[in-house]
Amino acid sequence: MRIHPAMAATEAPPVMEARRWISGISFPADRPLLNVSQAAPVAPPPQALREAIARFAVDVPQAHLYGPVLGLGDLREQVAADWSDAYGGSVDAVDVAITSGCNQAFAAAISTLAGTGDEVLLPKPWYFNHKMWLDMAGIQSVPMPCGAGMLPDPEVAAGLITDKTRAIVLVTPNNPTGAEYPASLVRVFFELCRARGIALIVDETYRDFHSRKGAPHDLFTCRDWRDTLIQLYSFSKAYRLTGHRVGAMVTSPARLAEVEKFLDTVAICANQLGQMAALWGMQNLKQWLGGERAEILARRAAVEREMSTLSGWEVLGAGAYFAYLKHPYPMASDALAKHLVSEASVLALPGTMFTPQGDALGLQSLRIAFANIDTAEIGELARRLGSLTL
Repeated sequence: MRIHPAMAATEAPPVMEARRWISGISFPADRPLLNVSQAAPVAPPPQALREAIARFAVDVPQAHLYGPVLGLGDLREQVAADWSDAYGGSVDAVDVAITSGCNQAFAAAISTLAGTGDEVLLPKPWYFNHKMWLDMAGIQSVPMPCGAGMLPDPEVAAGLITDKTRAIVLVTPNNPTGAEYPASLVRVFFELCRARGIALIVDETYRDFHSRKGAPHDLFTCRDWRDTLIQLYSFSKAYRLTGHRVGAMVTSPARLAEVEKFLDTVAICANQLGQMAALWGMQNLKQWLGGERAEILARRAAVEREMSTLSGWEVLGAGAYFAYLKHPYPMASDALAKHLVSEASVLALPGTMFTPQGDALGLQSLRIAFANIDTAEIGELARRLGSLTL
């Protein structure tokens, strides 16, 4: 059996790999599994939204048919209006595409930018699905190391740009570190990309759980933002629509004409029920979403408080759904993560899944997806980590 070399060289999906570590294991009744491996809501959408989805399924025939490749017009209009208001800038419906989740948005964006032998800068630690798509496409991922606060350095990035560089990718709030990039830092990266004639991809999947007030950045206020910026977004986290696969891309209409080719070939259109649900959520769940944000911020505070009491452990970053921890053990993080399953009933992802092979930070770090556990369970997680023996 022949497999394309680029595909064969791409790592296995990390979350699925981690799930195999717990396959067939029965955990003690007094120490049930704490699964902090995947950054996804574990509860279904709120009751009112589920009822709305049911009505759409029964009463709207178009919910079961193909729709426009770039998304439902009403949803694109709503995104444009909300983004213009939230960012204080100018976004039109023709600047918006609706995709089958944010991962598809990234894949579509890259497909308009780069091909075999080109380069894209990723912050290190990176979001593994970004790295996987670049690997499968034969595009070189260039690690962009993060420093204090897990923030990338624009000067370091500038030194990594070559004539093969097609884009710089930022994720804020970040997956896996949780770091929130200051608006001023995002602007510096934008100016760098604009000056070098490359694209800036800003993945804001977790924007709704940002701790700061006001707009996360001011890029949409720039008159020529469409020439440089590609913003990605996910409705999955905001409205618990992970199974419906609804994301968005905001960029120039000229680029979206190329994106349309990709989307039509891969999935034709995003899930119609999911798009209707996303629109209903935007129009009716603003207060509910505010409560979700407050809960996530409370869990972040609990993580920072509880983990700070652990001897030798260090919180390198925390925000949105994630905390990125430096562990105190001589054991590599991939071995430690498996040890945690058997000895602490904890499933977490090792830093080796977010960094190049042999990377020092990757060997010393773990990602904790704390959105999956409440504040009491966060305390229990800290207790188990603190009592771990090797």
